[in-house]
Amino acid sequence: MNAAVIGIGNMGKHHARNYSEIQDVDLVAVADLNEELGQETAERFGCKYYKNYQEMLDNEKIDVITIAVPTKYHKDVALACIEKGINILLEKPIAATVEEAKEVVTAAKAKNVKFTVGHIERFNPAVIKLKELIDKGELGDIVSIRNTRIGPMPTQIKDANVVIDIGVHDIDLINWMLGKLPTEIMATGGNALNKIRQDYVDVFLKYGNVSGAVQANWITPAKVRRMSVCGTKAYVELNFITQELVLYETKYSLEYDNFGEFIIKFGEPKEGELIAVDNIEPLNAEICAFIKAIKEDTRPVMTADEAIEALDVACKVDTMVRG
Repeated sequence: MNAAVIGIGNMGKHHARNYSEIQDVDLVAVADLNEELGQETAERFGCKYYKNYQEMLDNEKIDVITIAVPTKYHKDVALACIEKGINILLEKPIAATVEEAKEVVTAAKAKNVKFTVGHIERFNPAVIKLKELIDKGELGDIVSIRNTRIGPMPTQIKDANVVIDIGVHDIDLINWMLGKLPTEIMATGGNALNKIRQDYVDVFLKYGNVSGAVQANWITPAKVRRMSVCGTKAYVELNFITQELVLYETKYSLEYDNFGEFIIKFGEPKEGELIAVDNIEPLNAEICAFIKAIKEDTRPVMTADEAIEALDVACKVDTMVRG
């Protein structure tokens, strides 16, 4: 299977590396406006370099392609690849607006092109294990999910606010963990250090009786990527970076006190249990899963429709914050 990458900056370079390492995949070309970076990447992975991605599409036989260009170019580049009948892994968010995203997905379906979006956290082994625990009822009834995604402002982000660029990860994850969409959306945020792009946001989502919260910002010197899930049977903390998952089992009994009042009595607190997971590179797992879906003609793990749902919530938050 021939692969190519358009945009080899922060994420694209890692896509190129993974394609070059995966068995039965041949990285044939990369495209980027930065000639120095493009030539260097092509030499490193033994493929061709194109400054003009359209020229690459015209000259190369490509089966699967990663699009990792700035968000505002997602629609145009994706449509050009769809026109050539190339299966697409498009980095998140799927597009700058829901309308653009729907246009791309409609075109992909018309051309029978496999299409997925790079919500890479779904392929984090700790996340997969947590989803498994929730689905099996190991945590009991879920009460709340809280995600924190904070750190310094990345220099390459010049065309998206923080909730669209990184907050969309956590919106998608909460939707996925609960298997439904929020019924209410509330948010606050603004411009703390960056006067052009919104660089902090706090989002509150209601899923019936379950609450979801997302804190995302580009103003924190320390990089933090965490999720906590509170259920009636257990509480779990997940570290996206270290791929660690710690479970705290809830031990309680239902009793009556001396006055006949109903009380919940908790047992002695215990140390959290580190849940074993196989540490893998999520991006490699994401690419391999998409290639498998292409070969077997099956549904991608992350569907375009799910990516649109996450973007829709993020865009609504963005509008609220902008006022």
